[in-house]
Amino acid sequence: MARRRKDDALCPSRSSVWTADAERRWSRAFRLLLSPEESAQDTRQQEVRDGEDSGSRRAPPPTKRCWTSSRSSTSAAAVPTARRGSTPRCGRAGCAAAPADRVGCHRRRRARTTVADPTHAPAPDLVARDFAAAGPNRLWIGAITYVPTWKGWRYLAILLDAHARRVVGWALADHLRKELATEALAMALRARQPPAGLVHHTARGCQYTARDDQAIRTSRGGVASMSRATDCYDNAMAERFFATLKAERIDARPWPTRRAARQAIFAWLAVCYDRQRSHSARGYQRPVAFERALAMEEQAA
Repeated sequence: MARRRKDDALCPSRSSVWTADAERRWSRAFRLLLSPEESAQDTRQQEVRDGEDSGSRRAPPPTKRCWTSSRSSTSAAAVPTARRGSTPRCGRAGCAAAPADRVGCHRRRRARTTVADPTHAPAPDLVARDFAAAGPNRLWIGAITYVPTWKGWRYLAILLDAHARRVVGWALADHLRKELATEALAMALRARQPPAGLVHHTARGCQYTARDDQAIRTSRGGVASMSRATDCYDNAMAERFFATLKAERIDARPWPTRRAARQAIFAWLAVCYDRQRSHSARGYQRPVAFERALAMEEQAA
């Protein structure tokens, strides 16, 4: 076998294996023989060829790296920082030449749902952050949250049974009047028929301190309990429920219409949460299955 010369890798006619690295080294040696103008033109052509050969192997721009590394959840403040000093800018002030589909996420607008009525005295806090219930229909937790849609805000009122973590009543409307809370309470009373002594724990919103809501509650022998003002921990069970609802359903996609949001929320409440979702507080049992097992145990006893 003939001995290879040291410069074989630089000469395409002598090299047995012609690689891209050898081509780049040969091009650098060839440019030494060219004039400055010809060398600059050849350099530009070589850069174009290298870009076509490498394709997707080229490093993505900083905005795309920032976007993909955060799983498309980069904040709006981080995108200009990633662009700064790395991408060319157009003539408009503060405009970076980056694809328009890569924009930072913004914090959602929040709606205030708990507005106290100074003319009605709130009920005392009978729960004191102890959400353990001895049995079903002993303690109900109520709260109101908002649902953003393209057609405006929707407001959701729910009632949870603290024993099984089951949704026993809910109502969805485009207003925050007292009818929102009374509709959810009426639905729960019709479905559950609770005994006297039921503790109805809510926030201090004007919907729950209204006379209509109190009249419906007292007519069934219920007792009102309200959390302290500006203290979300006093109603932590309802707040945790809303955090799960928004993470799994409401914030998962935009809602163009109110009807689509209502249908999705109804399916999540009635099917997914009550009948399919396991709860660690109840031995990873579903709320409906937990209540059925409890009823069977009581019948057997």
